[in-house]
Amino acid sequence: MANKVIFFDGVCNLCSGFVQFIIKQDKKQQFSFAALQSKYAQEALKSYDLNTSELQSVVFITNNRVYTKSDAAIEIAKQLGGLWYLLSGLKIFPLSFRNWVYDFIGKNRYKWFGKTDSCMVPSETLKSRFL
Repeated sequence: MANKVIFFDGVCNLCSGFVQFIIKQDKKQQFSFAALQSKYAQEALKSYDLNTSELQSVVFITNNRVYTKSDAAIEIAKQLGGLWYLLSGLKIFPLSFRNWVYDFIGKNRYKWFGKTDSCMVPSETLKSRFL
């Protein structure tokens, strides 16, 4: 598995927008991506006892450590560096509160942002970053 992999809901417009945002900010091209609906995600996440059909969260794996929900978003921002690192300050809030906010947005993401019938297809220049 690649060193820093972000697994995301490939049919969610919010999630796909998040991936596009990370790609633009990731000047070092350190992150790879995989839709939760992909065979790669199903196999890779099995070894971490994560079932992709039950996940309602972005999952970030780096150095064999798994981050989900708000922890994943904060860790990704932290590793982006620069001013994004400041978002790691959100850890001052209790995990239960951060994940409640995350889950509230997650439950409404299709209603607020919509969804597509199929996962996003990366451009030729980005294909190498998608697993």
